Amino acid sequence: MSVSELYSQYTRVWIPDPDEVWRSAELIKDYKEGEKSLQLRLEDDTIREYPINVQSNQLPFLRNPDILVGENDLTALSYLHEPAVLHNLKVRFLESNHIYTYCGIVLVAINPYEQLPIYGQDVIYAYSGQNMGDMDPHIFAVAEEAYKQMARDEKNQSIIVSGESGAGKTVSAKYAMRYFATVSGSASDTNIEEKVLASSPIMEAIGNAKTTRNDNSSRFGKYIQIGFDKRYHIIGANMRTYLLEKSRVVFQADDERNYHIFYQLCAAASLPEFKELALTRAEDFFYASQGGDTSIEGVDDAEDFEKTRQAFTLLGVRESHQISIFKIIASILHLGNVEIQAERDGESCSVSPGDEHLSNFCQLLGVEHGQMEHWLCHRKLVTTSETYVKTMSLEQAVNARNALAKHIYAQLFGWIVEHINKALHTTLKQHSFIGVLDIYGFETFEVNSFEQFCINYANEKLQQQFNSHVFKLEQEEYMKEQIPWTLIDFYDNQPCIDLIEAKLGILDLLDEECKVPKGTDQNWAQKLYDRHSGSQHFQKPRMSNTAFIVIHFADKVEYLSDGFLEKNRDTVYEEQINILKASKFPLVADLFHDDKDSVPATASSSKISVRSARPPLKTSNKEHKKTVGHQFRTSLHLLMETLNATTPHYVRCIKPNDEKLPFHFDPKRAVQQLRACGVLETIRISAAGYPSRWAYHDFFNRYRVLVKKSELANTDKKAICRSVLESLIKDPDKFQFGRTKIFFRAGQVAYLEKLRADKFRAATIMIQKTVRGWLQKVKYRRLKGATLTLQRYIRGLLARRLAEHLRRTRAAMVLQKQYRMRRAHRAYQRIRRAAIVIQAFARGVFVRRLYHQVLREHKATIIQKYMRGWLARRRFHQLRGAAIVIQCGFRRLKAKQELKALKIEARSAEHLKRLNVGMENKVVQLQRKIDDQNKEFKTLSEQLSAVTSTHAMEVEKLKKELAYYQQSRGEDSSPQLQQEVESLRMELQRAHSERKVLEDAHAWEKDELRKRVADLEQENALLKDEKEQLNNQILCQTKGDFAQNSGKENLLMKELEEERSRYQNLVKEYSRLEQRYDNLRDEMTLIKQTPGHKRNPSNQSSLESDSNYPSISTSEVGDTEDALQQVEEIGLEKAAMDMTVFLKLQKRVRELEQERRKLQVQLEKREQQDGKRVPAEQPKSDSDLDQDADLAYNSLKRQELESENKKLKNELNELRKAVADQASTHGAPDSYNLLLNQLKLAHEELEVRKEEVLILRTQIVSADQRRLAAKSSEPNINARTSWPNSEKHVDQEDAIEAYHGVCQTNSKTEDWGYLNEDGELGLAYQGLKQVARLLEAQLQTQSREHEEEVESLKAQVEALKEELDKQQQTFCQTLLLSPEAQVEFGIQQEISRLTNENLDLKELVEKLEKNEKKLKKQLKIYMKKVQDLEAAQALAQSEKRRHELNRQVTVQRKEKDFQGMLEYHKEDEALLVRNLVTELKPQALAGTVPCLPAYILYMCIRHADYVNDDLKVHSLLTSTINGIKKVLKKHNDDFEMTSFWLSNTCRLLHCLKQYSGDEGFMTQNTAKQNEHCLKNFDLTEYRQVLSDLSIQIYQQLIKIAEGLLQPMIVSAMLENESIQGLSGVKPTGYRKRSSSMADGDNAYCLEAVICQMNSFHTIMCDQGLDPEIIMQVFKQLFYMINAVTLNNLLLRKDVCSWSTGMQLRYNISQLEEWLRGRNLHQSGAVQTMEPLIQAAQLLQLKKKTPEDAEAICSLCTALSTQQIVKILNLYTPLNEFEERVTVAFIRTIQAQLQERNDPHQLLLDFKHMFPVLFPFNPSSLTMDSIHIPACLNLEFLNEV
Repeated sequence: MSVSELYSQYTRVWIPDPDEVWRSAELIKDYKEGEKSLQLRLEDDTIREYPINVQSNQLPFLRNPDILVGENDLTALSYLHEPAVLHNLKVRFLESNHIYTYCGIVLVAINPYEQLPIYGQDVIYAYSGQNMGDMDPHIFAVAEEAYKQMARDEKNQSIIVSGESGAGKTVSAKYAMRYFATVSGSASDTNIEEKVLASSPIMEAIGNAKTTRNDNSSRFGKYIQIGFDKRYHIIGANMRTYLLEKSRVVFQADDERNYHIFYQLCAAASLPEFKELALTRAEDFFYASQGGDTSIEGVDDAEDFEKTRQAFTLLGVRESHQISIFKIIASILHLGNVEIQAERDGESCSVSPGDEHLSNFCQLLGVEHGQMEHWLCHRKLVTTSETYVKTMSLEQAVNARNALAKHIYAQLFGWIVEHINKALHTTLKQHSFIGVLDIYGFETFEVNSFEQFCINYANEKLQQQFNSHVFKLEQEEYMKEQIPWTLIDFYDNQPCIDLIEAKLGILDLLDEECKVPKGTDQNWAQKLYDRHSGSQHFQKPRMSNTAFIVIHFADKVEYLSDGFLEKNRDTVYEEQINILKASKFPLVADLFHDDKDSVPATASSSKISVRSARPPLKTSNKEHKKTVGHQFRTSLHLLMETLNATTPHYVRCIKPNDEKLPFHFDPKRAVQQLRACGVLETIRISAAGYPSRWAYHDFFNRYRVLVKKSELANTDKKAICRSVLESLIKDPDKFQFGRTKIFFRAGQVAYLEKLRADKFRAATIMIQKTVRGWLQKVKYRRLKGATLTLQRYIRGLLARRLAEHLRRTRAAMVLQKQYRMRRAHRAYQRIRRAAIVIQAFARGVFVRRLYHQVLREHKATIIQKYMRGWLARRRFHQLRGAAIVIQCGFRRLKAKQELKALKIEARSAEHLKRLNVGMENKVVQLQRKIDDQNKEFKTLSEQLSAVTSTHAMEVEKLKKELAYYQQSRGEDSSPQLQQEVESLRMELQRAHSERKVLEDAHAWEKDELRKRVADLEQENALLKDEKEQLNNQILCQTKGDFAQNSGKENLLMKELEEERSRYQNLVKEYSRLEQRYDNLRDEMTLIKQTPGHKRNPSNQSSLESDSNYPSISTSEVGDTEDALQQVEEIGLEKAAMDMTVFLKLQKRVRELEQERRKLQVQLEKREQQDGKRVPAEQPKSDSDLDQDADLAYNSLKRQELESENKKLKNELNELRKAVADQASTHGAPDSYNLLLNQLKLAHEELEVRKEEVLILRTQIVSADQRRLAAKSSEPNINARTSWPNSEKHVDQEDAIEAYHGVCQTNSKTEDWGYLNEDGELGLAYQGLKQVARLLEAQLQTQSREHEEEVESLKAQVEALKEELDKQQQTFCQTLLLSPEAQVEFGIQQEISRLTNENLDLKELVEKLEKNEKKLKKQLKIYMKKVQDLEAAQALAQSEKRRHELNRQVTVQRKEKDFQGMLEYHKEDEALLVRNLVTELKPQALAGTVPCLPAYILYMCIRHADYVNDDLKVHSLLTSTINGIKKVLKKHNDDFEMTSFWLSNTCRLLHCLKQYSGDEGFMTQNTAKQNEHCLKNFDLTEYRQVLSDLSIQIYQQLIKIAEGLLQPMIVSAMLENESIQGLSGVKPTGYRKRSSSMADGDNAYCLEAVICQMNSFHTIMCDQGLDPEIIMQVFKQLFYMINAVTLNNLLLRKDVCSWSTGMQLRYNISQLEEWLRGRNLHQSGAVQTMEPLIQAAQLLQLKKKTPEDAEAICSLCTALSTQQIVKILNLYTPLNEFEERVTVAFIRTIQAQLQERNDPHQLLLDFKHMFPVLFPFNPSSLTMDSIHIPACLNLEFLNEV
């Protein structure tokens, strides 16, 4: 392509500019060869003529097409030169805010001077596992590439971070190390990655300082090696440091600071532990205040110091060592403030007497004050014969002091680095390492000294290594693609390096001059001039004899030789060092004892110790110490050897401006750094060969518009590409065909883009021409039709107007006539009404005048009357007041006299004695009276109880005898008996009448109370009405608050979801820890391999050892020691419990103890009463029998109570021990369930004991009745069967009591023998007395109940009154408040009321549940007894029938109906679990009932429940759960197996709910299904265990599905062309995408994703998983698709285009269609894709006007502001016809979205998991309809 074709009209070029370095311009006419100038138009429309040198014919650089501007990789640019690189970086940095850009193998990082949210954990995980070209440029991408190459190639790696001070080197290195620490983690529990990160605050504190260019500039270089093991986990690290800037300790330039640690220590000087440091503000110390301002804006030195201390602690530095370090640092500050005064002679000096800072210095370092004061001003000279002590001048003393300060700090710096390396050291074998080199970049200042020389020397070495590495990679790429290799000339800086380090080079001459006794900087400079004046890299300045110039690879630098020798020697006087060696502090002495002349380090050493050198201790030996230059050269050679043995990765940090302004770009500074850091050299090497490279597939997709139609018939894309290029580019040297790529020279891609754009432009013009012509024709036809229509309508309109005019004229005449008539009539009426009104008003005025006159006269009379009365009353009041005053005075006089007499009397002792005697007598009398009344009350109460019981028994006995006599003798009763009966009847009637009177009184009082309650209720109703009215008013005022309430409800729902999510995350974490525990236990068993078998205790269930919910069986624990032993065997972690529940249990135990005491007291009273009742005259045999029965009963009851008490005490001791053992540990997740299990077991044990006591009591009563029946079989007693009330039900306890009463009265009947020989009359009389007593007792009971009821009603009335008063007070307070406060107060009151009611209801519900459980258990016991009785009867009948058979008969067994239960023997349980769980394959149950294992397990559980075998239920469920866990652990990547057991676990959980007996779960059961419910056991706790297991299985299922889907998502959703030909591929650079859109094996399409989801859906449906769970699974998977796709979209510039948005919308529509086809559209999966849908729409929307910005803001509600701005910044046009998003438009978007409270997180958390819900889904199958297939090998199960 000729020059005239390239430089044609409208071509854009770059021309030099003094301000902007390069400026864009456009040719306004074609250039012809030989012309001396170019006609250009600048961007500001000014015309300029650009001259051309005819000899060199150097034309300006061509500008790249706009489509290539802003590329991620600079090597993707078609024209590779300095202005193109600078412009691309500027566009990315300012317009897109992208700070990272690739330049081949180099990552260019521009310091934004602003904190960006691109370094979070989510971004780290997004880059983890990705190839370097897959995502946008980032420091994490470089770190991931190094980590991946280390693992893949098993070769050590290095990341070289370089740049100027303030460019961000330290931060970049820190982020790289954070990436390694996060991604790899540590292989052990030493947390080495945290220690690696913790070393950064320490090194920044002691090695970083504020400079004019950077607030946190590293003043040393460091190389950190991070070691990895074979599994590539971090196991250790090591740090090397280079060339600490010691001169900063004693000198700082303007606006600079010393090292941060000095200011941090001064900021923390007020802390108590630092009082002894004697520090004040930093401004008070010379070494810290030379730069002026001692603070940094936005930096808190005290807070940073706390971080430094924490880092020291984390790295294992003891507190004592930390204090010693801070003392040494403080001593340096004090040393700088030591005042040295010159003497008069000028050759000597001295320290000011009593210098406070010198004292502090000596005290902090533990050295002698006198010696240090002497040797600060003197020095020792040693000759061969003697030693002299010489004074020093003031200048020499100050230099010696400064040298000592620098030396102390350097030694401390080396000690800290050494201890950091010890903390990071590991004993494990290092397999590989990644080194991070954070080293100073090329430096040039106005005055450059020894430090800048060493820094630039190191950069020369690094640049040489960089150039050779880039050249090597280019060569490998050409050879791999089989491209002919031609030698590329690149800059080699070996001559400059030789100038510095070769023999007799600059460093050699410097060391030689240092050895000369009187060597000077001027002599050394002169030697340099003489030796190297002919070198091409060395120059002598014209105006100076002490400076020299070295021409480095980046720039020419002039060095001033003053100070070179002193800095190279680094001299410190021996005497001062000896004083420090004698310090009483070990750390200070160790710092200087260790400093000896060390042997030069070899190349194999892993640690380089660079220490400050000092003169030798003895001058007699001729060995000289190593100079600083020699040490630095040695360490640099070791560094280069390390780097050459690794694979390097380069990060070049650029400082955009010197003012530290955020996102401000200075082109001059940027170009200077680009030249210095080697980026332009990389560009030059690339441009010398074939910089642009295209894969054949990508080239074909991009440029197939240039292919002829006939050539497209060929299927070989390589052949098509060859023919197209050969026809378009005539020069064959401009391109080369490689094996997989096409290589282009610089500028050829731009030419192809121009041809492509021309083709599109011609096609566009043709389309526009055709469309415009068609539009004009359509417009003409539309106008013609509209014209005809308008004419027709206008003519009709005119005709209608004429007719309307005629009609209105006639109507107007009629209206005028009627209107005139109406107006005349109204005028007459108006005049008439006016006359009448005037007459009425006139008459009224006269009448009112007369009335007012009469009224005034009447009022005057009244005034006179009241005035006269007032005067009379005033006279009377005056007189009465005077009389009262006189009376008061007289009475006061009398009272004073009487008071005086009383005071005299009161002072007398006799008066006090009389008072005391009276009071003592009264107290004694009252005390005696109280004692007498108490005794009398006690006696009367005992007599009343005895009489009541005796009377009741006598009445009952007399009733029975009377009935007996009436039937036996009929009417032949004696008169005396009749009289007695009559008297008894009268007495009974009198008792009835008294009872009736009492009942009437009770009824009357009850009616009164009811009336009163009714009145109160009515009053309460009125108050409620008022309250309702107030509430209505409040509600009317708070209608606007409904939205807030709904928002609060939404927040509560969110909190509920978060709580459920946290709970499920805890379950997930628990399962992970459990799996880790199993793995560790397996490893321990493999390591130990100890023979033997430890048997579990018999009272420890299998659930306690395997299940997640252990429990200690309290019924089998004998005492506290056994309980403690069992807790130790189970494990202390499982014995933890909640203290609040323990206190409740303790309270319950105390209540039971009180109840036991009450029962014991009642028992003793009963014994006493029984003992009193037994008369002496009773026959001995009868009384002995009765006493034996009572004693047996009471002793049995006492024993039961004592055993129960003992059990409760044992249980309490056991729980106390468990809590005491676990007081110091944290509660485990299952501790609460442990306590609940124990509490429920204790309750169950108590209920069982109570029921056994009741059963024993019933048996004793029945035995007593049988004994009574045996004894009363005599004739006179046997007649009781004919009594009238014999058929009535009698309570057993009442019967026993009546029997004892009869026995007590037997002896009394003998006294009445004269009336009747048999004593029947006496028995009747005693029976009537007993009845009367019973009635009296009932009456007293009713009266007590009545009194209690009255008291309760009174209490309710009082409570209502109090509540009413409170409501009134509240109402009054509310009325005083503002309307808003009234609303809030009312809501608070209502909330508190509802809370109290809710608590009361909860207590009531708990009580009802307890009663319900108790009744259920009693019912179960009775049912069991009935079943046992029926079984016994059936067995007896069968035995009877069998004995009745006389001959042998063949009996056929009748088949019973299957009851839905499966029976198995205990020894077959392991076989059942193995066949049904552990070894079961889901494929074996294909075609059977879904969830068949769950049904079989439930039928086995039901049979165990039927036979009331709790151990069997417990063991089966525990074995099943553990078996499922083992299967899932074994198949942790099998989706089908996981789905199978998720469905079965859920079905088993549903079965336990459906057949639990709870009415809430039985609403959809049939009658047959209700028969299959569990009868004896409540498995609520196991339901919770199964629910947690289901959550774990669900999480594992999601993990497996995500693992299968995640590799497909990016390729299918973003890269694959679902719509063919829609997207075009842009040119790519050195970094190629790993998953390109080529036809590779790694490419996935959307059909693959849908096919995979079809597989998931089919598996879950076939296995009977609940539809609700399936919906939740796909909701989670769609969220993951959304998150992964959106995250990649946000981190990739190449996919943010209009065509990608179209592809995304098409792909999302296909996924939505799939959801509708599977009936999953209601699962919420589409809602989770909303952010991705809005992102796709954002890519397709117009992005120009403010209206477009408003539309974007209203549309993208699911995207955060940060995500919207990021997408707009990344938006890249694929064609020249598309326009970029302007910066102004992005700022408009940001301004409109600034009110949003969006989260600061850029990326979505693709690992987020929604909380899962397992809705209850009952089965319609009955248990008896399920068939067990033979393939399960369950023949040992028997159907019941």
